Amino acid sequence: MTSTEQQPIGSPFSAASTAQDVTAGLDLSGRNAVVTGGYSGLGLETTRALVGAGARVVVPARRPEVARAALDGVGGDVEVVAMDLADLGTVRAAAAHIRETLPTIDLLFATAGVMATPERRVGPGWESQFAANHFGHFALTCELYPLLAAGDGARVVVYSSAGHDITDIRRHDPHFRTGYDKWQAYGQAKTANVLFAVHLDALGRGDGVRAFALHPGAIITGLQRDMTLQEQVERGWVDEDGKVIGKGFKTPPQGAATGLWAATSPLLADRGGLYLEDCEVARVYDPESPESGGVRAYAVDPEAAARLWEVSVAATGAAPIGR
Repeated sequence: MTSTEQQPIGSPFSAASTAQDVTAGLDLSGRNAVVTGGYSGLGLETTRALVGAGARVVVPARRPEVARAALDGVGGDVEVVAMDLADLGTVRAAAAHIRETLPTIDLLFATAGVMATPERRVGPGWESQFAANHFGHFALTCELYPLLAAGDGARVVVYSSAGHDITDIRRHDPHFRTGYDKWQAYGQAKTANVLFAVHLDALGRGDGVRAFALHPGAIITGLQRDMTLQEQVERGWVDEDGKVIGKGFKTPPQGAATGLWAATSPLLADRGGLYLEDCEVARVYDPESPESGGVRAYAVDPEAAARLWEVSVAATGAAPIGR
């Protein structure tokens, strides 16, 4: 069972490590990366570090012009492609463009996301956080899978959150038909992100495609855009002026470090389907010592991951992948 492999492996990095620390000395010349949301917050830090190491980066973006402006000055080989994760038509169009442009994909970062949004319905009435955070990335990855399989040991890095501890997948009502709760919806989407990585890794390892999910840490970025200042004050994240005061908060370069470690660390060769935090493999959450964090057992359950995959295929019409 995957959870038995959820043990620290002696990473040289820590919660304090930055994207620059992780990528120092790395040569990613000739490597192709796709970073959703790679123009703001942790995505921008990720793009900057990848370009600095010589990689070619494609950034699917809901707001292409904003993305191009944000990436101006990053340098290197960066292309912006229009895509809205909540609109599968645009996801397929972006994937088709990428398939025509790149021969292989070495690194795919599912970084973009939304958090605690007001109730919104997209597609055929899907709850929008589940749709954008999970279905959109699921469909994109399936569409791009042939390029991942054609790579030499491709890795997929899925951004989850400690928020996955809010709830397991609500199989009885995943789209909140019986009443909406924005934090339950966020938690479910983040659990889906972990389960997605678990089963993608199981399907892809025969093609050399490995997948990881992660908690980047607590970071104030544009992810909080749907929360009021007062909500963030009440949670102890910021003061009345919006200044970060919460304990344990990371800077954006520190927040991007775990994803880059997942994508590049030789320690993770021949591993996958794991949940990471603070540039290390996380332990499974222990109710006896809740302060130690870790991943909830339900989020790394292979059977639950397989069930969610079937639901996601049926919802998105994605093609089968793997051997």
